[in-house]
Amino acid sequence: MTSTRIWLSLAVPIAILGLACVLLPMVPALPQSLAGLQTYGSAMVLAVGGAVSLAFRRGRVLLGIVLLTVAYAAYLTLLLDDSRSTLARAVFIALCVLVPLNLSMLSLVRERGTFNLHGLQRCGVLVVQIALVAWFSAQPGLVDQAHSPLVGRGLAPGSPIPDAGIAAIAGGGIICLAMWWRTRSPVDLGLAGAVAAFAAAAHGVATPHAFALFVGAAALILTVAVLQDSFRMAFRDGLTGLPSRRALEERLAGLARTYTVAMVDVDHFKNFNDTYGHDLGDQVLKMVAGRLAHVGGGGTAYRYGGEEFTVLFPSRTLGEALPHVEALRKEIAGYTMSLRASDRPVKTKSGRKRRGTRRTADTVSVTVSIGIAERNARLVTPAAVIGAADRALYRAKNKGRNQVSR
Repeated sequence: MTSTRIWLSLAVPIAILGLACVLLPMVPALPQSLAGLQTYGSAMVLAVGGAVSLAFRRGRVLLGIVLLTVAYAAYLTLLLDDSRSTLARAVFIALCVLVPLNLSMLSLVRERGTFNLHGLQRCGVLVVQIALVAWFSAQPGLVDQAHSPLVGRGLAPGSPIPDAGIAAIAGGGIICLAMWWRTRSPVDLGLAGAVAAFAAAAHGVATPHAFALFVGAAALILTVAVLQDSFRMAFRDGLTGLPSRRALEERLAGLARTYTVAMVDVDHFKNFNDTYGHDLGDQVLKMVAGRLAHVGGGGTAYRYGGEEFTVLFPSRTLGEALPHVEALRKEIAGYTMSLRASDRPVKTKSGRKRRGTRRTADTVSVTVSIGIAERNARLVTPAAVIGAADRALYRAKNKGRNQVSR
């Protein structure tokens, strides 16, 4: 992920949190016609978030929304009017600790859908936590101890959040951000944003409307994350990370009169899979995709299907795109991949059949064949240009592979 894409990903949760900060002083001044938003606005956002996560079968986000709903209900019933009682203090520290920790745990588990055994188990964990909080609230000594500073005057002397909550929020946020950095999933980033929004809610628990507003912001961040993730699944290939064929078709539909298309196919890929296994085959596709993603000349790479890729050069003639395509072919042919012992071929016969691959004792390399065509007076539609590039690809195959044909 480039630095531009990283900042674009971060822009959504940052913008929502910034908007919540801007709106906070405006909420008390809402006109009478909009006064209902003070009471029901966050509940509406939570309901929409739950509906969206259900519609897209995102069990992790749904449980996160349920968690925020429980926190909001606890605020309305226990913290809004009486925040000094033992029960209120117990519930508040429990929320400060359990909400960020649960959100971070959701970033560590796989997506398992909604109405199934996994969803039931996760809901069961939430119910057990509620029972533990009920027991904890009946122990005044433990509540006082939990509110005691961990060090000196406390980790955040100006905040009502106890030190245990500060530690849980910091730890939960770090875990979510680390998982997002590893997976690049909008949902994991949304969970990190939800932790940050809940921290703002807890910090402003004594400020009118702050808790409700920032809980609503947390729910909105998670909702947008679901939509972003669904968009990514529809328009980006899950294995290689390249834009998908659907994204290519939409891009082609909006192009100007001049463009060039290159069809790229991994040579003897089926034989490679039979020899080394599908796991290494997937690694080869990722390697090829990684090289294609950095093609020069303003080109954009797409996963077309199977072992076939497309590189689109908007506003480029065939002659302008050809040097970049040739450089790409040479780079892939010159790249070697390490083989682990478990990846060595188990079938001697299939190992002798390797063609289009070169292997030393510990490495293997692949080649690609490329067909290229440009839009012109004869090839007017995107389908015609792709068809011409596809025919050129087969000519490259027939000429011996590992070459570019026009």
